[in-house]
Amino acid sequence: MSITRRDFIKLSAAGTIALGISPTIFSPKFANAAEKKLKILQWSHFVPRYDKEWFDNFAKKWGETNGVEVTVDHINLLEIGARTSAEISAGEGHDLIEWFAPPAQFEPSVVDMTDINQEAQKKFGKQHPLCTKSSYNPNTKKYYGFCHGWVIDPGCYRKSLWEKVKKPQGPETWNDLITYGGKIKKDLGVQLGIGLSQELDSNMASRTLLWSFDSSVQDENENVVLNNPKTIEAVAYMAKLYKEAMTPEVFSWVPVSNNQALIAGKASYILNSISAYRSAQKEVPEIAKDVFFVPALNGPRGTKWACEHLVYNYIIPSYSKQSDLAKQFLLSFMENYDQAIYYSELYNSPAFFDAPIQAGNRGYTPVPNAKTIRDLNNAWFDDDPFRLKDEEKGKLSVLKTAEQWSTNVGHPGPANPAIGEVFSTFVLPNMLAQAARGMDPKQAVSEAEALAKAIFKKWRNKGLIGGSK
Repeated sequence: MSITRRDFIKLSAAGTIALGISPTIFSPKFANAAEKKLKILQWSHFVPRYDKEWFDNFAKKWGETNGVEVTVDHINLLEIGARTSAEISAGEGHDLIEWFAPPAQFEPSVVDMTDINQEAQKKFGKQHPLCTKSSYNPNTKKYYGFCHGWVIDPGCYRKSLWEKVKKPQGPETWNDLITYGGKIKKDLGVQLGIGLSQELDSNMASRTLLWSFDSSVQDENENVVLNNPKTIEAVAYMAKLYKEAMTPEVFSWVPVSNNQALIAGKASYILNSISAYRSAQKEVPEIAKDVFFVPALNGPRGTKWACEHLVYNYIIPSYSKQSDLAKQFLLSFMENYDQAIYYSELYNSPAFFDAPIQAGNRGYTPVPNAKTIRDLNNAWFDDDPFRLKDEEKGKLSVLKTAEQWSTNVGHPGPANPAIGEVFSTFVLPNMLAQAARGMDPKQAVSEAEALAKAIFKKWRNKGLIGGSK
């Protein structure tokens, strides 16, 4: 019996609906693959149910529906960089690799994903700018990755502590951290939790601070602009904040340290995603009930920005013979992003806010009048489906505006390979830590600028970034 491609698509679509997976009608350019095998590597999600209850099952069912043998391997987030480098060096490995940051440094060794990015924007609407800037190189006109989502990085604070210093709604400005956070440390013995070490959260916090003080590593044209009076002002501020509201342990923190401090009742405020709060809900409910959230803090001139906590990027290494299958999978994955948000317990935020919600059983209680991912996301922020029974409603409502005050690591420019190396070598956290330990802020900034310029020069010579200095 012969079967046409149109008949095959109809049968595949029917099968995916029966399995609870929204069907994707693939473009012909994504339709062929040498073999029906797809190997996926990604980091173990911070919310375990995302992997255990949803993603792994979704991938398996998608494979069964489309006649593809799908393998999903999970590793620790901090191992992704070395594993990606090893597989690319060996010329073999996984067909799809999920990154937690812009993998711009791998552009020469990955498949150009312009086609699927264009396809996704046709189907799902405009992509959030921070996601585009985290996956597209404007100099080479190439998408080195496919960014499916990102993670919000709000301020998380203990309301009972801030009530005692007469600031129950939490901090609104960076100066509040010194004024009120310092008083909490002095009077109540509880410090702030902003890292000054060589780890992920310290990296994010340092950028958030710099932007809020109207400075940055690069300008929008990819020129290094780090050494300026506003950076020096920000560095001097952090030295004062450390003295008034923190303790030496922040110099040796790892990514889970601020989470652990909050859950243990040893931090009045941290910069982190909602994962720390979710952990507290399960481990120390009384602490969770006391955790509330604030948006990006206002800098001295009213500027407010926060770095995304993580940004999800899938890459397809050039050695892969399954790039068409990988793109097919990603389009289907995007059609089911409402489930990705739900099973991550709202940890994941979408790259495509205007994507429509598919009909049928989605695995969660339907939200009346929610037609797009944005509608659904905002409804859940207003009425968190995972809040504790006697917990205050609407604690996450402040996150509804996060797309307005969140940006990418290369702000105001793109997240290019030079920015990636400045990030991975911890230039900014080291700069802040040196000042907090007593170095003159001007010297700390000057040394950081010298490192940044050398990094930018290297990548500019490779033709992968713009600018001239």
